Amino acid sequence: EAAKRDHRKIGREQELFFFHELSPGSAFFLPRGARIYNTLIEFIRGKYWERGFEEVVSPNMFNIKLWEQSGHWQNYREDMFGLEVEKEKFALKPMNCPGHCLMFGMRDRSYRELPLRFADFGVLHRNEASGALSGLTRVRRFQQDDAHIFCMHDQVKGEIQGALDFLRDVYSTFGFTFALELSTRPDKFLGEVSVWDQAERQLAEALDEFGVAWKMNPGDGAFYGPKIDITIRDALGRAFQCATIQLDFQLPERFQLQVRAPTTADDGEFQRPVIIHRAILGSVERMIAILTENFAGKWPLWLSPRQVMVVPVTGVVYEYAERVRQQLHAAGFYADVDVGADTLNKKIRNAELAQYNFICVVGVQEKDEGSVNVRCRDDVGTKAKGQTIPAGAFIEQLGALKSSKSLDSKLVQ
Repeated sequence: EAAKRDHRKIGREQELFFFHELSPGSAFFLPRGARIYNTLIEFIRGKYWERGFEEVVSPNMFNIKLWEQSGHWQNYREDMFGLEVEKEKFALKPMNCPGHCLMFGMRDRSYRELPLRFADFGVLHRNEASGALSGLTRVRRFQQDDAHIFCMHDQVKGEIQGALDFLRDVYSTFGFTFALELSTRPDKFLGEVSVWDQAERQLAEALDEFGVAWKMNPGDGAFYGPKIDITIRDALGRAFQCATIQLDFQLPERFQLQVRAPTTADDGEFQRPVIIHRAILGSVERMIAILTENFAGKWPLWLSPRQVMVVPVTGVVYEYAERVRQQLHAAGFYADVDVGADTLNKKIRNAELAQYNFICVVGVQEKDEGSVNVRCRDDVGTKAKGQTIPAGAFIEQLGALKSSKSLDSKLVQ
């Protein structure tokens, strides 16, 4: 079963993506694969709008002085792509956080501006060993739904609650279940014990109030802050870690980030913010691999790169079939029309094998009525002989189904 669902196999068969030796570890997303890629990003972008995130665009390449300041050059250099420009050393970014720190620190900030939530879909590069590269799950070039929340210490709990609610919202849309672990202060850590204790207490309270069972993982936090590890399970019950919610006390120190404190504050005119690193999909490439195998290539309508195939019964209705395709396209659907030489049954079978969510058969009667005969991939009852619906009503029902993001491609009557 796992071999049948292999994302590399389905990626080739459905012409979603491929790899080439001239750019190892970097996927070429073909038009239909790019449809899935862009739909996922737009899905998260819509959630950002609802949840008060601000999208930013940051450079891909930085002088290594930035990476020395952030600590990445000392600890992560082997995994970075370095290059020389005008006798200065630069590196492609493997993550967005140092760039976001520069953005935060570009002017004085007031506590009233916090929480400030920077989201970035920027391209990242990590120098994975060639032997470790594996389809979309281990790549060198990728994008993340990466965000950094700059907040005050007393805002941590509320932001963690928001992040947990965000991941439940997204994962339930995909039909994933998930497990949570709180990883606490390790033996080697940065900062004050009292600050760690307060942060861990806020994370634990947020997890308790979230209402999903969670486990404690003592001593497994990063040296710069405690974190919540999220493990999802797919249709085969396989576990993956995609999301991350990580507190960071170190980067605000390294970049000397500060905000003007309330006048009532008793610890000075300025205070250090905390950074929360968070991603829900994680790497978009890796998430596409997981989703491809989870759905076995049978994409739900809203994610599907092949939504409707229009099949004319005879050449007499080719023009009408194309008109229906154009109406679907104008309404925002990925629609094709099969005017090849195959028999009607063969065309229908081809569309089924290609995993089109809906097949619209049109003949002279449909042309005269302005209707379509609809067969639905996920509704066995319509496969032998579809239901005839006015084209406009079909498009309307399709729109309602797409908006619902249902995992089932049955029409909403």
